[in-house]
Amino acid sequence: MCIRDRYQRRVHGEISEQFKEMKTHKEVTSSRRKQRRAHFSAPSHIRRKLLSAHLSTELRKKYSVRAMPVRKDDEVIVVRGNFKGHKGKVTTVYRRKWCIYIDKLQKTKANGAPYQIPIHPSNVTITKLKIDKDRNDLLKRKAVKAIQKGKGEKYTVKDTALTLSLIHI
Repeated sequence: MCIRDRYQRRVHGEISEQFKEMKTHKEVTSSRRKQRRAHFSAPSHIRRKLLSAHLSTELRKKYSVRAMPVRKDDEVIVVRGNFKGHKGKVTTVYRRKWCIYIDKLQKTKANGAPYQIPIHPSNVTITKLKIDKDRNDLLKRKAVKAIQKGKGEKYTVKDTALTLSLIHI
C-alpha cells in the first residue's frame, strides 16, 4: 500500500474513485522510486534525449519545434539560476554528469586556474542550432509530428465562441 492510499484512508475513511482507476497500463510503473532509478541509471543514448533544452521563440517559429537535444557548438543563453543571462557556445555535453559546459561560463580557483561551471540543459534556451544533415532530418520529423497532432495552433475567437455556444445549449 502506498503513502497516498494510506493518506486517503486516514483522512477520508476510504480511497476515492479517482485513485482506484488511475493506473491503466500494467507494465508501466507509477512508483516514484522506480522512475528515479530508471532516470538516473539511463544509458547514454537515452540521456541524450533527456539532456534537451527549449528553443528560443525565433527558432520555435522557424522550425515549429519546442525543444531539441543539446549538442556541442549550439549557442545557448542561461535562463535560470545564478548565471541567468550568460550567453555562449556549448563546449561539452557531459552525459555522465547530466550537464553541459558553456565556453564563457567559468570561475577561477584559489590558485588562479580556471574551471568550467556545469549547467543542466533544462536551465538554458538554445538561440542558435548547429545544423547538419541528421539534425535537419530530426527537425523535419518533429515538425511533421507537431502538425499531425495539431500542436501550436491557437484558438481563434470563432472557435471559442463556438465552444461557448455549445456549452450553453
